Amino acid sequence: MTSQSPVPSERTPLKRTATETSGSSDVLDSRSGTNMSAMTVHGHKEEHATGAQLIRDAIIGLSDGLTVPFALAAGLSSLNDTKLVIAAGLAELVAGAISMGLGGFLAGKSEIEHYDSERRREYQELVDVPEEEEQEIVDIFEPYGLTRSDIEPLLTRLRADPDKFVDFMMQFELQLDKPNEYQSFISGATVGLSYFIGGLVPLLPYFFLTSTQTALYASVPTTLLALFIFGVFKAKAVGETAVFKSAVQTIMIGAVAAAASFLLVRVFNN
Repeated sequence: MTSQSPVPSERTPLKRTATETSGSSDVLDSRSGTNMSAMTVHGHKEEHATGAQLIRDAIIGLSDGLTVPFALAAGLSSLNDTKLVIAAGLAELVAGAISMGLGGFLAGKSEIEHYDSERRREYQELVDVPEEEEQEIVDIFEPYGLTRSDIEPLLTRLRADPDKFVDFMMQFELQLDKPNEYQSFISGATVGLSYFIGGLVPLLPYFFLTSTQTALYASVPTTLLALFIFGVFKAKAVGETAVFKSAVQTIMIGAVAAAASFLLVRVFNN
């Protein structure tokens, strides 16, 4: 195994990486909540976004939900049959939400299984090659100018507690956080529900307007506005500074997908 930098903050800007700091407030687990936590270090207050996993799943679901049904509805609108657009749109929406939810569930389950597998391997390596495991810790701190003698007190403490030793290796060598035991269910529900909610936006005008073209004209600005808002939300959620750029890019992706679908159906229909 190769050593890696022990700086947790480099993994993702959304994860809280220090909960034991003096003055730190209690927060939800980083994979099951969406709070903003305040951490005070020597009078300096920092805001940290939590709920990285939940936000990521919601972004995945909303992104596909706003784009795929929008493109489908726009494409079918060229057939001038509102009922067909609604029926096909709802069918795709339900099937897509189930598929996306199942994908989120399997991804969350795989994440848990991967963590457990790596943890078992670390325990076994601690039994089989303890000297090499200690050297990996030395290698982690070496780029920061710390020698083995400097961190010997740390090694002594870790030798006395194999569980803490493995915890350290999981966190700083493999850079893996323990997933929430319900992560697979949370991810599946979040992705599926987000997809369904996002997909309803472009279909709503077709429920209230009898003319397919009129419904399309109403669906386009409604969905583009939703894509813009989603782009802003996504940029803020992941800590991007170019919020407007992110929103415009999101609109362009949705618009291109819808235009391609509309033109494709019209060509085949002709």
